[in-house]
Amino acid sequence: MQQRDGLNRREFLRNAGLAAVGVAGLPGLIAACGGGSTTGGSSKGTLNFADIGVGDPGNWKPFSSTTGWGVHVISMGNSPAQVLNVLVSGGGLVSYDIANTVGGYQQPLVGKNLVKPIDPSRIKNWAGDTFIQQFLGQGTPGFNFISYQDKIYGVPSVMQGDSFAYFPDKTGQLDSYGALFDSHFKGYSALEDNYTTSGQKTALYLKSSGLANIVDPANMTPPEIKTVVDFLIEKKKAGQFRTIWSSFQDAIDLMTRNDVVVIDCWEPMVVTLQPKGLKWIYAKPKEGFLLWSMAAYIVNNSRRTGNESGIYDLFNFMLGGWYGAKITLLRGYMTNPQAPVYAKAHPDEFSAADATKIETITNNVQAKFSKGGTWQNRWPTHVDVYESEWARFKAS
Repeated sequence: MQQRDGLNRREFLRNAGLAAVGVAGLPGLIAACGGGSTTGGSSKGTLNFADIGVGDPGNWKPFSSTTGWGVHVISMGNSPAQVLNVLVSGGGLVSYDIANTVGGYQQPLVGKNLVKPIDPSRIKNWAGDTFIQQFLGQGTPGFNFISYQDKIYGVPSVMQGDSFAYFPDKTGQLDSYGALFDSHFKGYSALEDNYTTSGQKTALYLKSSGLANIVDPANMTPPEIKTVVDFLIEKKKAGQFRTIWSSFQDAIDLMTRNDVVVIDCWEPMVVTLQPKGLKWIYAKPKEGFLLWSMAAYIVNNSRRTGNESGIYDLFNFMLGGWYGAKITLLRGYMTNPQAPVYAKAHPDEFSAADATKIETITNNVQAKFSKGGTWQNRWPTHVDVYESEWARFKAS
């Protein structure tokens, strides 16, 4: 998922006891409330929208002009630990109205009473959003990205499926995560420093190829986690990986310099490089994709309760055509079914080329969800084992 340079997209929990004991004072996890810019009119007030870097369309006037609410965007980290920290001890609980991050960790958010449940009946565009019904409805794996104990807590404005990228001039066509571990690309492969992405994709590959007995790549047992890390350590010691990257810019630099020819990464990196003439391809692996969804949460802010009607207005706007088309065009993610329709119907706002691009992206991501794979698990049962085993891999 694309975001500001230097920000680790879906970095996971740095300390297994974080959810139970709080996060104040933990090194490396303090995410400042930060600044931002206020856009649009605010005759009714201004909503503080904490965002990881993908939910800001750059222009909120279409929202503000029709609702009277202004929007103030605040930069926020994306790992569960960072969000918990800024809400518990960083001032977010008394300053944010909405926290817009990748979903899937409602358990600690709800357990600490940091977010409020959402009433979908107050969001006009919710009922007609077939993507929510199909991919995130009750009974689907995606439901866990927006719910907890059968209550809805997150508005899913963005959905995507991740895999890896390759440089076909050097590799030929690739269709398996096994390429990341293929000795033909020894020294020219790279992984993300994130065990909920690299680790889970590796588990999906080992399971699909029959190389390991893994029941659920999204929620592994301690022995299964160890098996995955043992495999990665063996490859690392053999010199398979050029590096383990940790930020959007790190990966972009590796790809731009041709330091690698196959890399575990996010599709927006390929989208960023293609206009520069760098013909990287984002893979469609036979094992499937790492699926995920954004979740916009209502912060349980006792000081700003008067903003609730504006929050629901904003949620409805985020599930609407203009916002969806804009975010799809900017980020390369699927948003809502209205997005391609709106873009085609408004040539004064979106060119024919842009409308085609929005439709293509939407169809592409829909195909990923239809293909399936594994849903990213932001809060696995044995998170402490995940953390300690990934540390063992990095130290090897």
